Amino acid sequence: MRTRRAALVGALAAVSMLAVSACGATADKEESGSGSGKPVTGLRLMVPNTPGSGYDLTARTVTQVMQDTKIASGVQVFNLPGASGTVGLQRLVNEKGNGKMAMQMGLGVVGASYTSKSKATLTDTTPIAKLIEEAGAIVVPKDSPYKTIDDLVTAWKKDPKKLAVGGGSTAGGPDHLLPMQLAKAVGIEPKKVNYVSYDGGGELLPAILGNKIAFGASGFGEFLDQIEAGQVRVLAVTSEKPIDALKDAPTLKDSGIDLVFTNWRGIVAPPGITEDQTKVWIDSMTKMHDSKEWKAELEKNGWTDSFVTGDEFGTYLKEQDKSVADLLSELGLA
Repeated sequence: MRTRRAALVGALAAVSMLAVSACGATADKEESGSGSGKPVTGLRLMVPNTPGSGYDLTARTVTQVMQDTKIASGVQVFNLPGASGTVGLQRLVNEKGNGKMAMQMGLGVVGASYTSKSKATLTDTTPIAKLIEEAGAIVVPKDSPYKTIDDLVTAWKKDPKKLAVGGGSTAGGPDHLLPMQLAKAVGIEPKKVNYVSYDGGGELLPAILGNKIAFGASGFGEFLDQIEAGQVRVLAVTSEKPIDALKDAPTLKDSGIDLVFTNWRGIVAPPGITEDQTKVWIDSMTKMHDSKEWKAELEKNGWTDSFVTGDEFGTYLKEQDKSVADLLSELGLA
């Protein structure tokens, strides 16, 4: 039986193939507005990392809901991985004035734009919507000797460089910031952490399952199928309160570690698009967000609703950009 994620990716891949043939015929001719009452057509949503990643899951869930609710039809999702999202970011900025394209992104792209020395930055883009926040998780393979977060921390403190931790982002991304902050919280010097970077959850998961790293640190939604299948175990989640989707996993705070950490994801469009084009995207995201189908996905994936749009999201982006830039400068990484 296919997992929920595999089924979702497969369904959207089929839709995307239809959209590829349809986009060329309709995108230039039809600029369906949000007030027309008809589904918006010709939209493309770029995922700047690999299939199976958190961005990929979010993007395909968003577009599935948009299509199921007749908000949009024939939405194409495509992956353009590389340099922790900045290859996709540069592509988006190069698409100046293209109101039919947008990009799924989040905190990881903010940090990568600095550590990768990207010429393109998120402040160059048109902010559409912040969608969700998601807690992180500390996970180990099913046969790991570490049964609790205390077991792991005890071994980690004895020899930080021996225990490799993997994450689906490069330096400055959420999966990098999480173990660094966790190390600091338990008394380990962050510079001693042996962090191994993978390009998204699609590459991180095989490393965990193959025992190439001692533990993984990433958004827990990336592991739900494998958790349910018993392939990986969650030692702790990084949220303030326990996660309904992971009832048996304690929070770090409940385990005596004073740390709360959340990631976020949103959507941005190219620079230079018109107000009407921006409105189509924002109205589409707002209708999607208000649907019962989206609320069901929030619950199923354990995502926290953090919806803001337009200028409000733009202000948040600027604040995040400055905060991450300052932190990376302190660490000598930007």
